[in-house]
Amino acid sequence: MSGPLAAEDWLRNPGTQGVLAMLEAGGHQAYFVGGCVRNALLGWPVADIDIATDAEPARVTELARAAGLRCVPTGAEHGTVTVLSHGPHEVTTFRRDLETDGRHAVVAFSDSLEEDAARRDFTMNALYADRQGAVLDPMGGGLADLRARRLRFIGDPAERIREDGLRVLRFFRFSAIYAAPGAPLDPEGMAAVTAAHAALRPVSRERIGAEMRKLLGAADPVIALEGMAASEVLEEALPGARAELIRPLVEAERKAGKAPRWIRRLAALGKGDWAAALRLSRDEARALAAIRACRAADLPPHAAAAEHGGEAATDAVLMTAAEGAETPANWQSDIALGAAAQFPLRAADLMPPLEPGPQLGATLARLRQAWIDSRFTLDRDALLQHWRQGC
Repeated sequence: MSGPLAAEDWLRNPGTQGVLAMLEAGGHQAYFVGGCVRNALLGWPVADIDIATDAEPARVTELARAAGLRCVPTGAEHGTVTVLSHGPHEVTTFRRDLETDGRHAVVAFSDSLEEDAARRDFTMNALYADRQGAVLDPMGGGLADLRARRLRFIGDPAERIREDGLRVLRFFRFSAIYAAPGAPLDPEGMAAVTAAHAALRPVSRERIGAEMRKLLGAADPVIALEGMAASEVLEEALPGARAELIRPLVEAERKAGKAPRWIRRLAALGKGDWAAALRLSRDEARALAAIRACRAADLPPHAAAAEHGGEAATDAVLMTAAEGAETPANWQSDIALGAAAQFPLRAADLMPPLEPGPQLGATLARLRQAWIDSRFTLDRDALLQHWRQGC
């Protein structure tokens, strides 16, 4: 793990440096916080830049406009504005909680870095860095936990969960991604989320879906998902879900050299209405349906890919392998063949004598099946001849 962040490209970006310099020149504290600091210390990519400051949103907006920067009030009532300076920078005022109900918090702005850190969820998320890259650990223990790849709640886990019920799920998501590979879940945290699993019930399905996408996309979510099942958090997030296939599925993915795909792992959790439970987009719901259709049809890989696409066919093979079945020989090349194949006939090729209607559709379907059965060797002329001969 690296030390100070001074060598990080994102830190040295002139636009990023300009935002912190603007706040400091206005007489305010300004620090990088959360994911950008955590990931940089791990040597992982940094996607989002969050900045914490004692400047209130109106003051941040005033300073940004004076510097000629665009400022978007993305969550000003909660202390957050986005400053656009060679990319977005979420700038959030130091806060302390006045009142929480597990879904929403009433906050007061603060001028204390320590108060801001104390309201965060996990020790590794309460790390800050100044403009020069020097790291601050105001709660103590955050750096040590990050070095050990150990996920722990800040302070009393039960209190953190009472502040926001989503944290019972975030505990597992962050464990899946940031905890040391193969390490058991933090016992104190596990006890707290087990006792408070029902805290997830009032949380919006959109927030739950966002967390589940990230958790299921982790390189190895096995321990986290098995912990979710044991604590009943999985039942709260996805009623009826079962985690038994996840471990063998991850092994099958590794054996085949396939990258994690969260929708594949979601399909492996069962046949529930996950589209509604996680507020899947239309494309996501279609992808899930395609996997399920592949599994139900039990087609050879080349046919599955031609009918449902290469990704769904791959997912179906891996899920079948997770159930203990042998994978077909050359299945990956067969899927690539089927996914690339283009049916060479159109309806117009059969008109006349056929006219639009059920007979035309049924004939096209039979010819398409013959084309698939030939492993895509029948071209347009061969298919038409096949049809004329009484297909």
